[in-house]
Amino acid sequence: MQRASKLWLIAAVLLVVGSLNGQNAVPEIPYDSTPNFLKLPDGLYLGEAVGVATNSKGHVFVYTRTGSPQVTMGTNRAFARNAARLFQFDQTGKYVREIGQGLYGFVFAHAVRVDRQDNIWVIDEGSNMVLKFDPDGRVLMTLGRKPEALPVPAPAANAAGGARGGGGGRGGPAGAGIPGDNFNRPTDVAWDSAGNIYVADGYGNSRIAKFDKNGRFLKSWGSRGTESGQFNIPHTIAIDSQNNVYVGDRENKRIQVFDGEGNFKTQYTNVGAPYAICITPGPRQFLYTSNSNPSTGMDNGEIYKMTLDGKVLGKFGTAGKLLKEFGTVHEMDCRSENELYVGEITNWRVQKLTLKPAQSNE
Repeated sequence: MQRASKLWLIAAVLLVVGSLNGQNAVPEIPYDSTPNFLKLPDGLYLGEAVGVATNSKGHVFVYTRTGSPQVTMGTNRAFARNAARLFQFDQTGKYVREIGQGLYGFVFAHAVRVDRQDNIWVIDEGSNMVLKFDPDGRVLMTLGRKPEALPVPAPAANAAGGARGGGGGRGGPAGAGIPGDNFNRPTDVAWDSAGNIYVADGYGNSRIAKFDKNGRFLKSWGSRGTESGQFNIPHTIAIDSQNNVYVGDRENKRIQVFDGEGNFKTQYTNVGAPYAICITPGPRQFLYTSNSNPSTGMDNGEIYKMTLDGKVLGKFGTAGKLLKEFGTVHEMDCRSENELYVGEITNWRVQKLTLKPAQSNE
């Protein structure tokens, strides 16, 4: 009798555990990828597709690390020339044009975004600049300034953020930077409903810098660390319709949420390392975040779909080289809830994804 009771108890425990595991499992979202979506002219190629964005017409902009880098060596400095290019394609993937070829601020591509007025914004990590183009491709605004020369050797110091001004500004905490548009390897840009500009700044610094719509500095927040309101590579940024600011704090493996003044609200720690985030438009918004595989491995790679309060609705994808697999997703565009564009580093491509979620997401 006792043996039977024990067996029943074990069975009940296993049933409960199985039920809990089922509740915690993240559903897979089926999806397709359009083969060979972008159609480049003969002799023109993408390199690392670190930036992708769309405008209101569905045109696709790709900021890519491509071309031939040129460095002129001085006696103790290296003078860098650009190896970043910005391409535009129509909604069918047909090549339209190149914007800003040979531009002074194009050095080392990091991201591209398109605002509500279809202005095109480029974030260049190498020149420490954020550049605003009008829809015709004319430069409207520059934030930051390209270094006249880069010190040599720099890689080890740059990794720690020290060689190019990554310490505290004027005695402040590490990563807080200097007030203004003194960027140190910036990573992303976003805007609130009033047109204020928010720059994730980035690798050398660990802060968010806020400017008004005319580019005047308003404030910044953040420093290097693990506490709330601190960052370890704020790599990606997005703003919802209520002007909440979502920051992908990559190396801390979390998304932090702030109000427009930088006051911490909450954080999401259940979706891995957010290399790229985007928020859909419309009355019911969703947050997509990519737990990208590092460029040195094939771990992770999935993309999560979430509600803005942090509930995970589903996920899709894994690391790999084939169609529908991802090689370090670096930026995403989700102007449409079920049509995403993802730019990949190690696979040198942009994929157009069509999601096929169940009728009810919740």
